[in-house]
Amino acid sequence: MTKTLPTILWYRRDLRLSDHAALTAACKHGGPVIAVFVHDDLSDGLGAAPKWRLGLGVAELADTLRDKGSRLILRRGKALNVLRALVAETGAGAVYWSRLYDPDSIARDTAVKEALKSDGIEAKSFGGHLMFEPWTVETGTGGFYKVYTPFWNNVKSREVEAPLPAPATIPAPEVWPDSDSMDDWQMGATMNRGADVVRPFVQLGEAAAQARLGHFIAHIVQDYKALRDIPGADGTSNLSENLALGEITPHQCWHAGQRARHEGKQGAETFLKEVVWREFAYHLMHHTPRILTDNWREDWDAFPWQDDARTSEVQAWKMGRTGIPFVDAAMRELYVTGRMHNRGRMIVASYLTKHLMTHWRIGLDWFEDCLIDWDPASNAMGWQWSAGSGPDATPYFRVFNPVTQLDKFDKNREYVSRWIAEGRANPHDDALAFFDAMPRHWGLSPDDGYPDPVVPVDQGRHRALEAYEKREF
Repeated sequence: MTKTLPTILWYRRDLRLSDHAALTAACKHGGPVIAVFVHDDLSDGLGAAPKWRLGLGVAELADTLRDKGSRLILRRGKALNVLRALVAETGAGAVYWSRLYDPDSIARDTAVKEALKSDGIEAKSFGGHLMFEPWTVETGTGGFYKVYTPFWNNVKSREVEAPLPAPATIPAPEVWPDSDSMDDWQMGATMNRGADVVRPFVQLGEAAAQARLGHFIAHIVQDYKALRDIPGADGTSNLSENLALGEITPHQCWHAGQRARHEGKQGAETFLKEVVWREFAYHLMHHTPRILTDNWREDWDAFPWQDDARTSEVQAWKMGRTGIPFVDAAMRELYVTGRMHNRGRMIVASYLTKHLMTHWRIGLDWFEDCLIDWDPASNAMGWQWSAGSGPDATPYFRVFNPVTQLDKFDKNREYVSRWIAEGRANPHDDALAFFDAMPRHWGLSPDDGYPDPVVPVDQGRHRALEAYEKREF
């Protein structure tokens, strides 16, 4: 009997075993499954926090596979070269992977697929990172949706595939190929001392993600609609970190949300809409990849944003020293936890792009360096939405007032008290942790006085509205 050749499973941002179509197919193929993570230029080019978090996720996946009697092979280099080398070493007849949708990944994966097929190797990609492939959702007249609400109305009643169970066993080869050491890659090097501060806030791996989802559905989703905007409350799922790296899938979140909705939990539909908002961002990135780098609304190219990241105003924003408590609390939350509450993201983005009249790309780049839940589509969509230059955007003339927003969403100042130490007799431990995480050259101390606003709220609002009214679109 002819032995079935091994299948190489190329892991990327799909660090799980359950609901993994490529893994399931590889196991059903019949031969050994050799899982590999390739540390290539795309992963090496990530910002400090996303690269560090990816490294943690890959190491956790390696442990999970080991517990299943399998392994994760680690290799560094150009993806095609690494995969061709593994095919030669193992005699593999197929390479499977889960699709990604950003333009750099698409270019890499297309080249890999074409080259492997020309070598006579089966090369196949599978879904899983999205519920609906971008080419399957169209308007009534054809083309993609540019506004969220019609997109939601189109997909909300669609059937979403049931999540796949994890394979009971993963067939192993008789001899494993050599693997690099994760320690040698030093994926957290640029986090410096911040890694020790952020690490306790990480919920790492597939099991933690499933526990997080279960806790949310059992205890939080009922009040999600009301609490999701309160940054001082435990009112969100916090799953963005795990979704970004595929430690959990949108399918799993969707079906859990649907069960909660059928049980009458009032916040479930709002949660489902947020899952679909993520889909919407990915569909826009797929159809209009310029959203990652340029104004989605091209008529905004003439708007007079300043684009110098070195100004004192931008530096104050990065340091959480703008003198605007809501902005500063959110920016410090980002530095200590690697994440930021969604209401905070809107406030800091509005303040940077409107009150400080600074280009959204500067904020996008800072988040790309600092977020452990960094996601290319969601990050770009969020920044362009706040700036006014994107699809489904808040109009430029809608300038969030960070003072009244604080009064509305942090009435008792629980959020601000947790993250700002200056001027407090007994600062919260998390507020003090900011000074351990920040770069030493910032030279900040909890004993410093709290700064006056770099741009007062009323002044910044007036400047933004004046620029909008004088725009030459």
